[in-house]
Amino acid sequence: MSIQVGDRLPEIPLQRIQNGGVETVDTNTLFSERNVVIFAVPGAFTPTCSERHLPGFVEHYEAFRAKGIDVACMSVNDPFVMQAWGESQDVPDGLMMLADGNAEFTRALGLELDASGYGMGTRAKRFALYAEQGVVKQLNVEAPGEYRVSSAEHVLSQLD
Repeated sequence: MSIQVGDRLPEIPLQRIQNGGVETVDTNTLFSERNVVIFAVPGAFTPTCSERHLPGFVEHYEAFRAKGIDVACMSVNDPFVMQAWGESQDVPDGLMMLADGNAEFTRALGLELDASGYGMGTRAKRFALYAEQGVVKQLNVEAPGEYRVSSAEHVLSQLD
């Protein structure tokens, strides 16, 4: 069963590149004291993720910040891939590029996708959630092959 509105985000370690090295940070520490949109993509450098999903959040990053909301991009990739992808997409400082390398957070959310038919193993479904102090307030999970409800534009429209 997947996470629902009103649930607390699970406490699972994620990784990111910080100050030139890999930093492991648990989700409670990262999200419990802030309002945040976490959006997940099936894979860094994949077509829809690179051409539409991440660029939308880069384009609208300041609109989220103006509302006092942080933004985090998450994928079942390693932190080095997430850093390289962020650099290639001109991700602004502050937009967190988080790696869920073993899909532990993704599984704890109940939002895993079996992409083994494409040689990609377990990945995250495409989704966006909004959480306040670690509690999910909005959850938008895409149907297979879709890209609508997890877009930056759609999430922003829900926050108005």
